[in-house]
Amino acid sequence: MITALDHIQLAAPAGSEDLLRAFYIDALGLVEIPKPPALAARGGCWFTDDEHRVQLHLGIEEPFRPSSKAHPGLRVQAIDALAARIAAHGAPVVWDEHLPGHRRFYSQDPVGNRLEFLEPQP
Repeated sequence: MITALDHIQLAAPAGSEDLLRAFYIDALGLVEIPKPPALAARGGCWFTDDEHRVQLHLGIEEPFRPSSKAHPGLRVQAIDALAARIAAHGAPVVWDEHLPGHRRFYSQDPVGNRLEFLEPQP
């Protein structure tokens, strides 16, 4: 029986950790989680929110190909402020009105992985 989603893993190219940190920490407001020593040698980085409800893992994959269709859907609050913050960091913000009961937009991390941000509407 599945009880929760533990984390989402996205791929990244070798040597992109500083770009990823700048985006996931500065633009999205996440914090970095230390990887276990046995996994740290593989590169990449892990992130969570302040309350440890969501984890995003970025793992090194060679050859790297960004995920242009598959993506995490991240539920947010204050979606307009987040969209402005992401845009201020140079990432695209593409609004989509096709999901009833939600406001949502898509963006990409600095290595090209697709991300969806959505906020339920009353």
